[in-house]
Parts: sequence; C-alpha cells; structure tokens
Amino acid sequence: MNVLPLSKRAQIIGLLVEGNSMRATARLADVSLNTVSKFLADVGAACAEYQDKAFHNLPCKRIQCDEIWSFVGAKEKNASEAMRAAGNAGDVWTWTAICADTKLMPCWAVGARNAAVANEFMDDLASRLTNRVQLTTDGNRTYLDAVKEAFVGQVDYAMLVKQYGAAPGIEGTRRYSPAECTGAIKQNVSGNPEGAHISTSYVERANLTMRMGMRRFTRLTNAFSKKVEAHASAVALHFMYYNFGRVHKTLRVTPAMEAGISDHVWTHAEIAALVVDKVPTKRGPYKKREISN
Repeated sequence: MNVLPLSKRAQIIGLLVEGNSMRATARLADVSLNTVSKFLADVGAACAEYQDKAFHNLPCKRIQCDEIWSFVGAKEKNASEAMRAAGNAGDVWTWTAICADTKLMPCWAVGARNAAVANEFMDDLASRLTNRVQLTTDGNRTYLDAVKEAFVGQVDYAMLVKQYGAAPGIEGTRRYSPAECTGAIKQNVSGNPEGAHISTSYVERANLTMRMGMRRFTRLTNAFSKKVEAHASAVALHFMYYNFGRVHKTLRVTPAMEAGISDHVWTHAEIAALVVDKVPTKRGPYKKREISN
C-alpha cells in the first residue's frame, strides 16, 4: 500500500489554499490528479471534523453572516433536468459567518439558498456561542425565521439591506459586471443592536478571500467544482487554513489564536497530519490455483 509522504501532503495543501487548480496542483506537486482528488476528500473531511469539535463555547460578541454563490457541474440555467435530479449540477451557495472582533469563521453551510439550509446554518451558529451576540445579515428574508428559531429571542439582530442600480455615467448593459450599490438601509429586527456595528463588511471581505483562495470559486473560468462533495471538501480545507494557518493582516495572528482556540500558527504539515492513515490489511496466504485438464 502506497502512503503519500507528509511533506508531499503539505505541499499539496499549500498549493490548493493559495488558489491553484486541481490539475495545476498535480503538475506542481508531481503527483496524479487522482491523488490530489482523493487527498482533498480526506483532508477536507478531517478539517471539517476538527473545526466542528474545536468551535464551541465561543466568546464572540458581534457576528456577521452572508452567502456566496458558486455552481457545481453546470450553472443552474444550463443544467439538464437529469443532472439536477441527480444532484450533479446547479447553483451552490456557501453560507458563512464571521466574528467581527477575532475574524474567526466558526461555521458554514454548503447547499441551496433556501429556508431549510438557513435554519440548519443558524442552528449550528447559535449552538457554538456562549454570549448574547449582535448579529447582522443581508436582506435575505430566509434569515428572519431561521434567526428567530435558533436564538429564541436571545440576540440583538439587524439586517443591512443594500439597494442596487445602474452605475451613473455608464451607458448600456455591462454583462459581466455586478450592479452598483446605491445605498443601504439598516433595519432593526429584534433586541437592541448598536447602529454603529450594523455591518456586513467583514464577512463580505472574507467571502472575497474565498474567491481568491479557492480556484473553483473563480468566476468565468472552467475551474468550477464537478462534484458537490469535492466542493464541500475544498471549503472545509479553506476555513481550516484561514482560521488556523493564515496570519490576519490586522490582527498579526491567526483568527484561532485571537479567539484563544490555538496558541500558534499551524503549518501545512500540521493540517495534513489531521488525516489518519488507514492501517493496511495483510493479504492472506497465496493459494495456488489448480488447473484441471
């Protein structure tokens, strides 16, 4: 049984978290594409499990939430009915949360942009917090019931509803450019949120880091995920590196260190070591096959 050396695993992680594609990583690390794919699945599962256990009783005070769009297999409008029914194609949203003080991203959810995933995401977030927090989301209406059921009123919740329109001075349509943000309205939903802290700037910047750090999130390329499972694995690895292995510029430590969860900057090798190799099973005795005349 061949076992990938730890140094090679660390190299693969370093290439992936810096925005390289799967094929580019395979070329640079001098391994097969199947090796990269299999290792990503293993390390993604290990990272998700580790963070799920580590992120509890968090002393966060201000939380911001948002969603970031991507797709798997094909965009929703281009996917066939058979592809959608099999779950192999269509839009995929990643729901993210960030602590405005420590910049820790304590949880995420990969799925559709609907009430079911919103409820799951908010239940997960609420279960990880110790204190009453001030929560800010965008104007997605699915948050309303999800926050109400998850926090049971024990939250200072506000929405930041952004308004969009055509940019002034630009004629015609811009096919690949986002709409211009023309303003934002702060809406108090429950509790007593402080107006100065009603913002989604940190979580939106963190989502930009996702687009820059994961090749499969890059727009207008053929680097999109081909399977939802691989997409979720890449997201889990990204958050592991973001929380534990990447020094935040303004904090000068990692978010996990700022939150008191870790006491050092994790190396790529430490992240790779989360994957526990299966003990190879011994083959049975060789039995010579009898050939009848």
